[in-house]
Parts: sequence; C-alpha cells; structure tokens
Amino acid sequence: MRWSCLSASKAVAVVGAAVVAASMTACGGWRDTSVSGAGARGAGNMIAQLNFPAESDASVGGLANYNPLAAKQLTLNWIYEPLIVRNNLSCTETPWLATKATWTGATVLTFDIRQGVKWSDGKDFTAQDVAFTFNLGKKYAAADKAGIWNTTFGAPATSVVVRGNAVVLTFSGPAVGKYQGIITTKMLPEHLYGSVGDPTKFIDKSPAGTGPFAVESYNGRRLVLVRRADYWQADKIKVQRLVLEGSFEASQAALKLRSGELDAYWGEVPNPEKTFVSADPRTNHYWFAPNGANVLTGNVTKAPFSDVKFREAISYGMDKDAMSLKATYGIMKPASQTGLKLPYQQALMPARYSGADTVLPFDLAKANRLLDAAGYKKGADGQRTNPDGSPLALVFSVQAGFIDYQSIADVVVADFNAMGVTAKVTASAPDSVDGQKKTGDYQMMLEFLYGGCDVARGLGAKLATNQIPTKTDIFPNVERFSDRATDATIDQLSQEPAKDQQKTLAGTLVDTMMTQFPVTPLIYGPSRILYRTDKAQGWPSEQNPYANPADDRLLILTHLTPAS
Repeated sequence: MRWSCLSASKAVAVVGAAVVAASMTACGGWRDTSVSGAGARGAGNMIAQLNFPAESDASVGGLANYNPLAAKQLTLNWIYEPLIVRNNLSCTETPWLATKATWTGATVLTFDIRQGVKWSDGKDFTAQDVAFTFNLGKKYAAADKAGIWNTTFGAPATSVVVRGNAVVLTFSGPAVGKYQGIITTKMLPEHLYGSVGDPTKFIDKSPAGTGPFAVESYNGRRLVLVRRADYWQADKIKVQRLVLEGSFEASQAALKLRSGELDAYWGEVPNPEKTFVSADPRTNHYWFAPNGANVLTGNVTKAPFSDVKFREAISYGMDKDAMSLKATYGIMKPASQTGLKLPYQQALMPARYSGADTVLPFDLAKANRLLDAAGYKKGADGQRTNPDGSPLALVFSVQAGFIDYQSIADVVVADFNAMGVTAKVTASAPDSVDGQKKTGDYQMMLEFLYGGCDVARGLGAKLATNQIPTKTDIFPNVERFSDRATDATIDQLSQEPAKDQQKTLAGTLVDTMMTQFPVTPLIYGPSRILYRTDKAQGWPSEQNPYANPADDRLLILTHLTPAS
C-alpha cells in the first residue's frame, strides 16, 4: 500500500508560475548502533548525541559524497548552508549567511553577507563565495538549481557581482518568483569547487562547509557528525554529535522511537498517538503541521463542475471532519476555502475576512437548498438530474493503493449520494490517473494545493491558465480553471517585491477561491515530526511553531537545549 500527499510530501518542480514543494520519506531496513541512556543526554548544557534517520537512501551504496549539487548527497542539512531560512508556515525569515536581502524594484536583489563566518577547514567565508556559487550556474546549467540564469519563475539574470560585502543579482526583467530558490541555495567554497570543472559531477569526499557540523566518520552506512566549536553561531548548537543511519518504514520507525534509539523521525507513522505517544506521553510527542491542502478537483470545463453554483453547493455537502478521522485518525484539520494554511498564514488574509471562519462547514441542508436553487432537482427516486433534465452521475478517480486518498474518496462519494448526486469511486493505477490529469478526461479527483510562502507559485499556480496540464506534462491547474482577471493578478503577484502589495494581490486570489470555488480544500496535508524529549527539548510544536517541522531542520537545531 502507498500513501499520497497526506502522508508523503512530494517534490514537484514545474517551469512557469508553478509550485515547488520539497520533503522526504524513507523506507527499508535499519540497524541501530547508537549511544543510549544517560551518556547520550550529555552533561551540563550540552546534548551528547542525537540519532536521526539517514538523509540518503540505501541506493547510495556506501559512496561518500557531500556535494549539495549531487543527486544524492549523504547529508542535506548540516554541512552546507543557505543565505536565509524561511519558515514556510508563517513565512518568517531568519537571516543566515546573509544578514539582509533587499529588492530594488523587481529586477535587482542585494544580499548583505555575514562577516566572521569560516569554512570548516579554517578559510574565511566571503561574499566572493556567494557570487561564485551563483555564477557556477551560468557556466554549468545543471548547477543552476534556483533558475537564476533561465526563465524559470521570472527573467534570467544578467550579472551576479560582489560590491564590498554585498552580492548583487541583476535580472533582465521581474524575477521576484526566483527568491525562494535563491535564498535556499547552499553556498559552496570557491577555494575547493573552483577547480573541479562541472560541480554537479564532483565527488565531494572531504567537505568544507559553513554549517554547524563536520564529518567525524562514515562507514558506508552510519554517518557521524561532530559539532564545530568554531561555527559562527556555535552558542546556539547544543548537540555534540549527530548520528544519521537507516531508512525504514513506519512500524520500524515507531519501534525505534519508542525504544529511544531514534530521537526524531519525519516520515509517516499512522496513528502516532497510539503507536508512539501512548507508550510514554511525557517523553513522546509529534506535530503534524499543515503543508498544503488536499483539494477536491472537478474538471471545470465539463458539466456539472463547469457550473460555479454546483461547485459551491457541493462544497457545503462534504464532511471534512469525517475525512480527517478516516484518513488521518483525526490529526489533520479541515482546510480553509481560502487556499491558505491557517492559522499560520493569517497575515495574508484580507481584512474583509477578519474573524470569519473560512473553513466551509458541513451543512447538508444548505447543500441541498443550493442544489435545488441551481436547478439540480431530485426525481421521485431521490436522485438529482442536471438542469436540462439529463442524468447526473459522477465518477471519482482515485489512485489505487493510495489508502488515505481512498479513505477521503469514500467519504466524498457517500456525501454526494446523500445529496442525491449519484457518485462512485473508480480506483486506477497512479499512471492512469496522471494520464487523466494530462488529457482532462475525468470528472473529479483529489489533488494537492501547495501552501508555500510564494503565493504566486502556490495558490497562483493552481489557478493560472498557463499552468493547465498539457498532453505531455502535469502542471498544478488540474481543474483547468481559467480567468483573465485572475491571470493578471497572478502575473502582478509574481513581479511584486513589496510585502504589503503582495498581501493585497494574494487577497484577490483568496476572493477567487471563496467565490468561484475552482477547487474545494478538504483537509490539510502534513509536514511531520515525531520526537522524544528525554535528551533534547525545544522542538517545534503547535504551541511553538517557529519552524516547519519537516523542512527547517537547521533552524530547529538552533532551538534545541538539553532536557531539564
């Protein structure tokens, strides 16, 4: 059986005003050789050791490669660092290797580079290293992960230069959409990478990063990282060692967590309250933050979903709480119709919705009244017909084996039938459902709405006409919604650097979601962390959501302190 975006976040990168979401899950065998007990807790104000899953799967085959441009590097978070860390729940930015980022219009982006940072081999980190990292992509296109030198998410760069202690990126046109990719780019040392040719092919066996850890040992399976005393913010790093080993499935992860052989895990563990927390509620905890929304997606180019009144009516006729209970054991909350991740993105909400509950309630009576008013009348058999009197019957296409999607689909179909709309679930191979997305040959299915900080590339991509799938490629606008005014708003938003104007434009997209119902958000998909507090405390939680639990691991580490 497989899990969908509810249980395993997907990495998606599409060209244009599209969506990027990244996360990971791991399956396979694992053998623990970690330190446990009092010695692992450390002494004084330090944590001796924390044990995490490996960040590369078993297919690496024991090859040591720490190159952040490699397809599979041994560690993703602890050696090489970005310029800025942005919590994609609240969109709060934490300056990292850059102390400040400033847009001049929509075409010039300037970074003030932090001084006093050293590479782990003792060399100074400078603005020249930053410019070098970005300019690599001009010569070697495969190294241009942020799309600086091409038209992805905006106009290409014309230059990246050093001016004093600043690095200035100049673009040939508006390039605000590239910001997320730019700030998350891992910086490389010019004194090591400057002579290796194509950096994407370089095997980096002896890394020199700016990050909090250096490599202590790697035996082809178990990676041990040791804290750098000379790290630029070493006072915030209270962990002496990190041990990264093993990729495993849910039941193995739960066992390792319960035994204390694993201190944190970011993959799927069904029913964590029962399988993990209940074993020791004082020590065992989890937080599944919203990573985006699972949305009911009807083909709006075909009846009945081409009728906005039908889309509005059925949006009130679906029991989202029942979906959450059946698919996620009640963990993931019903999603806001705005398309925003609430309450974390409340700052993007237009004032006109202030205080309003934008999660559409389950109201079967209201759904029936709206369907009646829209002309979808019930016959003597209790089944509704289209306004022209023709039969109304719907097929819900769902990926076979995606057990959470199937659980949601079962609730949706039961609710449709309760409204008098004949509906059934048809499970097909995932490739077949992907084919339906490309051709538009479907009536309704489940899709994912990414809820990142770049609204133009998240919510905007779900609504943009140029993001409708083609016969060869899947893009976010699977429902095939098309509106000229909405396209104009998305285009403006993708070019607007000012945050107050971004909020105004995002509010217009919220209006589209609330009045046009292009898709119906059902329940949020998770960004997970399961963790223990017997060695370390300060993990992100619903009460203290300072980081995205799955993505912001570097930020998380700066908040951990020894358990009291």
